[in-house]
Amino acid sequence: MAELVALGEMEAWTLKRLSLYRSSNDLGEGAMTSMLLSESRINELIAMPKTVVNKGARESKDGKVYRLEYRAVAQGFNEEFVVFVRRHVEMEENFTAGLRWIPKSGEPVILMRCNGGSHPHTNQLERTSFSIGHCHVHVATERYLTAGKNAEHYAETTEDYHTHKGALHKLCQLCNIYGLDTGPDEPDMFGNG
Repeated sequence: MAELVALGEMEAWTLKRLSLYRSSNDLGEGAMTSMLLSESRINELIAMPKTVVNKGARESKDGKVYRLEYRAVAQGFNEEFVVFVRRHVEMEENFTAGLRWIPKSGEPVILMRCNGGSHPHTNQLERTSFSIGHCHVHVATERYLTAGKNAEHYAETTEDYHTHKGALHKLCQLCNIYGLDTGPDEPDMFGNG
């Protein structure tokens, strides 16, 4: 597997786990792409510093889903991204916070999603799975693109967040996104999160 680029202040163990992360989504964010990206290009896009340029973006309601989108730029790299948050109106554990790359040509590519535990997930190529109740992180991989799957189909569970706000904070940490006022979830003292 391609070597990962250091991602800011992330802990060493997070870098190791990041090389394993990758999946799809029930809030309408998974999209196939015809563009083939190498592992090193995916890691480069995730690692480059991004600044949110529309901090005042407002959440909107679309049926049973709240949607929020921020535009982010990596100025030194001349790249554009969308940071998105989706959460179900009635099911608190059904959420996603993600990073979509907007290439100069071709289809947008979701590079990472931090999902809630509202659904089980199966990594089709690895034939591994986990049940409902596990928050998980998806990251785009070359191997899923090559197999004709959503770029970000591979997923691995995490204990780093349990709310949509915590997921956005974790996404900002993992993807070097600056300019949003985020914070980690409070620890669950009763082991429910």
